[in-house]
Amino acid sequence: MLPPPPRQPPPQARAARGAVSLQRAFLRGPLGVLRLLQLLAGAAFWITIATSRYQGPVHFALFVSVLFWLLTLALYFLTLLGKQELVPVLGSRWLVVNVAHDLLAAALYGAAMGIMIGQTQSHSYCNLKDYQMSCAYHAFLAAAVCGGLCLGLYLLSALYGGCRHCQGEREVA
Repeated sequence: MLPPPPRQPPPQARAARGAVSLQRAFLRGPLGVLRLLQLLAGAAFWITIATSRYQGPVHFALFVSVLFWLLTLALYFLTLLGKQELVPVLGSRWLVVNVAHDLLAAALYGAAMGIMIGQTQSHSYCNLKDYQMSCAYHAFLAAAVCGGLCLGLYLLSALYGGCRHCQGEREVA
């Protein structure tokens, strides 16, 4: 005699567990807009650095920008699709995870911005009108401005998330 086949949940339960639902409230809300702005400013930061001739401590700034661009992209899509439960242990504290991510990103973008300001100052000699050699001064200046913008955006989203957490909210959207 064969053993009975294992019991499977009804099709509705399987579909509900694996269903992806677009979180329109997050997309239209302040944190969704901030995340998109962070992605745009972060991409501008690392593309500006990557297209210039860089060396030394600029590698750290590039690492920070690419790392947090990828992490922000992951947070954005996990929240947008309502799939926070895919993150082990941290999925139940998603708002706190977002605030911690934003604070860490702000701190490291502050360091990256400092590096870019230092590089801009060290290349200020080639900001002369008739200077003929190639120079990364303008790229470093643009990257420093983008780094400051990223720093401000991450601080703003950390402040917003922290205020929501203090009000007793548990969800991002």
